[in-house]
Amino acid sequence: MKIRVVSSKEEIFTLDPNEKVVHLAFRPSNMDVFALVEACPKVEVIQLPESYRQTVSKAIEMYLEIQRIQLMEGDVWGHRKDIYEYYIIPISVIKDLKKLELEGAPSEEIEKIVKENKLTPEMITYMLSRDT
Repeated sequence: MKIRVVSSKEEIFTLDPNEKVVHLAFRPSNMDVFALVEACPKVEVIQLPESYRQTVSKAIEMYLEIQRIQLMEGDVWGHRKDIYEYYIIPISVIKDLKKLELEGAPSEEIEKIVKENKLTPEMITYMLSRDT
């Protein structure tokens, strides 16, 4: 799964309209979120670092809910945007998680994969709900 990392407001207008998962690495204003949804009409998830997520207005939360866009916390630790604009979660991780879920594996096994890949419970739920 690819997460498009956006480092600045100006970058929003250069995004591919087909982006589905976007990580905002800056503190967005309400107008930035509106611009993102307009630039990427197929967006399903907007991910923000925890400290930025806490400052999002209730109006934007409601707007995204109406648009059926998930707003979630998360980070892309160690990602070098200057090398590649996407943070990649390997398909093997998603397949492993789906397999463990189907087998009813203990939560410790799932938690190990989650920690190794620095994923949040919200992102896990989103990934498991998608077809791979």
